[in-house]
Amino acid sequence: MTPAEFVAKWAKIQQKETAVSQSHFNDVCRLVGHQTPLEHDPDGKLFTFETQAVKPDGSKGFADVAFRGHFIWEYKGPHKDLDKAYQQLQLYREHLHNPPLLITSDIHTIIIHTNFNNYPRHVHKITLTDIASGDGVEKLRWAFFDPDQFKPAQTQEQITKASADTFLAVADAMKEHQRRTGEHYGAEQLAHFLVRLLFCLFAEDMKLLPPGLFTQILHSQDHPYGDLQLALGNLFREMRRGGSLIYRIRHFNGTLFDDEFVPTIPHDLARALLQAAEQDWSAVDPSIFGTLFERVIDADKRAQLGAHYTSEDDIMLIVEPVLLAPLKAKWDSTRRQADRLLRQSPIANPQSPDSQTAHQLLTAFAVEIAATRVLDPACGSGNFLYVALRELLTLQKEVIAFAARRDLPEIPLTVSPQQLFGIEVNPYAHELAQITAWIGYLQWRQENGFSDIPDPVLQPLHNIQRMDAILAYDANGNPTEPEWPEADIIIGNPPFIGGNKIRQELGDRTVDSLFKLYDGRIPAFADLVCYWFEKARAQIERGVTQRAGLIATNSIRGGANREVLKRIKETGDIFMAWSDNPWMLNGAAVRVSIVGFDDGAEQVRILDGSETAVINPDLTCAADITQATSLHENQNICLRTDEKGGPFDISDDFARELLVAPLNPNNRPNSDVVFPWVNGLDIVRRNRNMWIIDFGANASEEEARQYLLPFKYVEQYVRPMRETNRVDRLREQWWLHRIPGAEMRDALSKLSRFIVTPSVAKHRLFVWLNHPTMPDHQLYAFAREDDYFFGVLHSRLHELWALRMGTWLGKGNDPRYTPTTTFETFPFPWPPGQEPSEAEDERVAEIGHWARTLHQWREAWLNPPPPASNVIDVAYEKMVKSRTLTNLYNGLVYYRETVQAGKPFDRTLFDKETR
Repeated sequence: MTPAEFVAKWAKIQQKETAVSQSHFNDVCRLVGHQTPLEHDPDGKLFTFETQAVKPDGSKGFADVAFRGHFIWEYKGPHKDLDKAYQQLQLYREHLHNPPLLITSDIHTIIIHTNFNNYPRHVHKITLTDIASGDGVEKLRWAFFDPDQFKPAQTQEQITKASADTFLAVADAMKEHQRRTGEHYGAEQLAHFLVRLLFCLFAEDMKLLPPGLFTQILHSQDHPYGDLQLALGNLFREMRRGGSLIYRIRHFNGTLFDDEFVPTIPHDLARALLQAAEQDWSAVDPSIFGTLFERVIDADKRAQLGAHYTSEDDIMLIVEPVLLAPLKAKWDSTRRQADRLLRQSPIANPQSPDSQTAHQLLTAFAVEIAATRVLDPACGSGNFLYVALRELLTLQKEVIAFAARRDLPEIPLTVSPQQLFGIEVNPYAHELAQITAWIGYLQWRQENGFSDIPDPVLQPLHNIQRMDAILAYDANGNPTEPEWPEADIIIGNPPFIGGNKIRQELGDRTVDSLFKLYDGRIPAFADLVCYWFEKARAQIERGVTQRAGLIATNSIRGGANREVLKRIKETGDIFMAWSDNPWMLNGAAVRVSIVGFDDGAEQVRILDGSETAVINPDLTCAADITQATSLHENQNICLRTDEKGGPFDISDDFARELLVAPLNPNNRPNSDVVFPWVNGLDIVRRNRNMWIIDFGANASEEEARQYLLPFKYVEQYVRPMRETNRVDRLREQWWLHRIPGAEMRDALSKLSRFIVTPSVAKHRLFVWLNHPTMPDHQLYAFAREDDYFFGVLHSRLHELWALRMGTWLGKGNDPRYTPTTTFETFPFPWPPGQEPSEAEDERVAEIGHWARTLHQWREAWLNPPPPASNVIDVAYEKMVKSRTLTNLYNGLVYYRETVQAGKPFDRTLFDKETR
């Protein structure tokens, strides 16, 4: 059939859809050169007329045409409302395999709606005029032969990023206006206003506001200055209560429009808003919306713009096992029970006792889903809460559809954002968390056939509180533990601040308050995330929470952090864990552990994706060596070293100037306070020959001042930065190192040499240093100078023990050595200090011999003799530069894993590993 023939035939048809729809569709097939349903699929399994479908609201219907993998097609009579036909298809689509296209037609017009997952919805309208010209025929041909031609150019994620980029200009214009005029608003007030603008952009494109109204209001800035400020205030007022503003305004309510505050709106801000309004805000992805826009409107987060964010797949690693798994298990059981009951009736009868019992079971489960309360106690901008809400909505929709397919009475959709609870201290994130939940909810309803959204559109969401989750103060300034909202499920991604940084990040008062408040429950200087784990554990122990799933850096598996996991197992159990997963934190790659725990009720335990009988506190399933206790004889050997806390380190050239300077007024040389200094890089790479100025652990300012040139240097370069430090002692005693390591100094002073190991390194290395070298705080020092002890530390047994008992750090997931949990628990062949000498025991002599040999071999490889001539040898210098302990042990690992394993030698890979 030609386009002209098609148009001539159908232009004059005015009959009802039932009389002509199949005939019209067959002609469309002929127009595009495709077989009709009966010709293409006589069995009617893939391409057929009158396909029965069940709507999510419980009612039944028929899709006029269904072509699996292509489209479902709904007809209406001439000049009927095709928007209602589209809504009808939205209700059918899940039952009909969710095709990429939803098509409606009234004979004279064909409208194609795209329905690709994770893409925005686009609309293509084809009239008889379009068909006559040939333009519309090509699009119809795509629908039959290549539906992907309709796939939008941008995903929802890309659109959300583009929307954030345009809104960046809005936030910048507001900031610039405040700078220029001196007008200033509180962070919470400004955040509230900006989030209102975001919602209005979304509401306009979702048709919750009259089409084009918000954009029309933005154009009022073309009129005398100040009109837009007044117009926006009027709009917010009418959205709060419902009313009229050119057009009827729906009643939105909620806390979002609880006042009419609008700051002064300069022209550049209005222009930026108009540009932002050009985006399709109905297509934003709520799972990343909050994170992106928090970075836009919060100046403190601007540095993270363009950085990666927590993906939906990552969020589901917690949401699925912690929230959904028990609900889905119960749904499977409920569905089987309902099926058994319904099969007992010979014919479908909704009024039979068995059908009524089945309906009661389904209704009770749907109510349980809607009653499930979810708390994120570090909710940020709400992405975890949104994903949880979406999954609860989808699960309840399954229950609704199941009942409908079996002719049972309708079960209403009752899941809502009111089930979400959150705690967030940041004002911008707090505002965004609330709106993210509502945007996601409204969007889900529109896209899933539940578009009959009643007034008020929004409900107050007081459940998301702006507060500190782990610390509060009473009226007298005493620290108190904040009460968390009662919730069935706790999920979230609490802040990652290492225990050694919390005082620097949070200040003395906060840290001292935390230590006092949680004394006996959380070890001092545990990572900050541990406080959320302990609070969640306590909620479960009290019986107000059933399950929790939280994320921490993978260092929670060891050291002081592991104590919170031990407490979890004392009062409950860990039922799910990912021990060591890659993660994105504010754009930086880190390694995390994901832990799900409860009161011990869950019988199935999953570790790293595999079922296991037990999950230990170190997130392993092997023998639980975390119960190993500190041995008294191992104490005071592995010592914390010096943390300088300022630029006390100096170059080799400057150090030599100080060392040859005349005696000081106290008649002492500078060598009293200037020492060789070594940090972790000097061990794993090449020694940089650095030195350090060190006045000791307790020197007074007057005593330090006696060393003229060293003191002058520290006064010039260290004092300025120390005077702004929040820690009183560091500010007042600026000439002393932050943590001088007094115990280490005393222990090493009696030795001619000592052993060090980097706290974090790819390979567990032990190295000799000569006294009085000062080791940096990224090294641990061992107060031993005998070869036997060096040999035991470098043994394979001690290395494996250190890997199990230590922790891990950073993108490279390098193991971290810990003095207490790693060294003090290690069972030496003899208690340290009680072992025989090499002369007394041949085993000690053997270990000592190989320890010396190892040291000599390493030194010979690291420092080969130079060429005989005095001419500078570039090749030699390049070779020596590449000879580091890290490269040496990379080569050993490669040898073990490749050569010893019988694999073919790869020279290129070997060179890469050892370079």
